[in-house]
Amino acid sequence: MQVTRRKFFKICAGGMAGTSVAALGLMPTAALAAPREYKLLRAKETRQSCTYCAVGCGMLMYSIGDGAMNSRGKLTHVEGDPDHPVSRGALCPKGAGVLDFVNSPNRIQYPEYRAPGSDKWERISWHDAIHKIAKLLKDDRDANWESANEEGTPVNRWLTTGFLTASAASNETALISQKWARAFGLLVLDNQAST
Repeated sequence: MQVTRRKFFKICAGGMAGTSVAALGLMPTAALAAPREYKLLRAKETRQSCTYCAVGCGMLMYSIGDGAMNSRGKLTHVEGDPDHPVSRGALCPKGAGVLDFVNSPNRIQYPEYRAPGSDKWERISWHDAIHKIAKLLKDDRDANWESANEEGTPVNRWLTTGFLTASAASNETALISQKWARAFGLLVLDNQAST
């Protein structure tokens, strides 16, 4: 950009006039507004491991709420934990987007049941959900239990149901899950790449 001598003096005169007006107290109100408060000032910090994959990155989750018995806190900010030995403060897009997942109005927070042939889901209690699952597992196990194979060798197995552990399960959790499932006679077991 070419600045002539005349333009240079106009620029300087305009700048000087603006600072003189500001010095006289004729500043716009937006410029006089106080700086905004730090967004995490009253937030409660919670350390968490990301549950999306087997890497198990560390997260710092910040929530606002007084912690009273009948109140719910609201998650307001998520960032990587710089002290975590695995991720050292980094989060993938899924881990960084957990804030939207947790605060989504479409997030299902309670068990729901759809009866066979029905097109509607109905909310049930956790107690009822656990008992329904236990009954279905027991019925399937009783109907499909194999004590011995074709040759008469004892096998004591249950092949019609499988077991899958979570992707963020630690090695210890995966081991306990495997032992628990094997105690039922399950052979179809998988673990999504434990950490």
